[in-house]
Amino acid sequence: MKLVAGNSNRALSESIASYLDMPLTKSVVRRFADMEVFVEIQENVRGEDVFVIQSSSYPANDHLMELLIIMDALKRASARRITAVIPYFGYARQDRKPGPRSPISAKLVANLITTAGADRVLTLDLHAGQIQGFFDIPTDNLFAAPVLTHDIETHYKGEDLMINSPDVGGVIRARAIAKRIGADLAIVDKRRERAGESEVMNIIGDVKGRSCILVDDIVDSAGTLCNAAEALLAKGATQVSAYVTHGVLSGGAVARVAASQLKELVITDSIQATEAVRVAHNIRTVTIAPLIGEAMRRTAEERSVSSLFD
Repeated sequence: MKLVAGNSNRALSESIASYLDMPLTKSVVRRFADMEVFVEIQENVRGEDVFVIQSSSYPANDHLMELLIIMDALKRASARRITAVIPYFGYARQDRKPGPRSPISAKLVANLITTAGADRVLTLDLHAGQIQGFFDIPTDNLFAAPVLTHDIETHYKGEDLMINSPDVGGVIRARAIAKRIGADLAIVDKRRERAGESEVMNIIGDVKGRSCILVDDIVDSAGTLCNAAEALLAKGATQVSAYVTHGVLSGGAVARVAASQLKELVITDSIQATEAVRVAHNIRTVTIAPLIGEAMRRTAEERSVSSLFD
């Protein structure tokens, strides 16, 4: 078993290597003067079971190309099996045609990863579960729910909790967390009556006097999350926190969260935190390294991965 790390999230790769008690394979992933990606694997990988750890986070295209070229290098070096470990699958929101003459980019990326040499894929909390079917190779979609649930039980023990989905599309994910901790579920129904008018937030469920926790898979601009927090507080919630797997937090998202009424935003380290995220007073990070590391170990040993979530 060998571990190869790209440049997208070196800290997570090192944490996974530490959990598995094995070193990262020596490799060089750098740029030529014209920004072309160059990869060199500096150890023998012939006949090895190799795991390439790389999120397709910002800059998404650069990190995706790194992943593809690393796998090509490993394939040409006669690695026995290559597993693409993608904690954050960056093109997952483009999983269907929202209108005519638009792409399904998630399927294109799946084809690229397969063609580059991946024998299987290991990822975390895909935005849409059907993306597993875009791959013609075995694909394991891990869930951050055990990690998030443990943190909720640690920090909110004894409180009258209510789990909330910030939109109708995330109900299944929020219900899974609510079931794990034995809490009630409420839904934020977001709608825009007509173009140019602000969104109307309707709360499905009684949140009055409850400590609310918003659960989602991706926080990007953080607009929906902050608006949902305001709507819940307006309906009588005592406090609102948020637990999100992937902290994309692009543009002015960190400032928006810092200025919001959210008590705290908890994200995982599937995406390497920026300096702004690290210093934000109400953003906290939990690690998914043990979860991914254990899934990788079980994959290498041909043991069940799904039993991690029983």
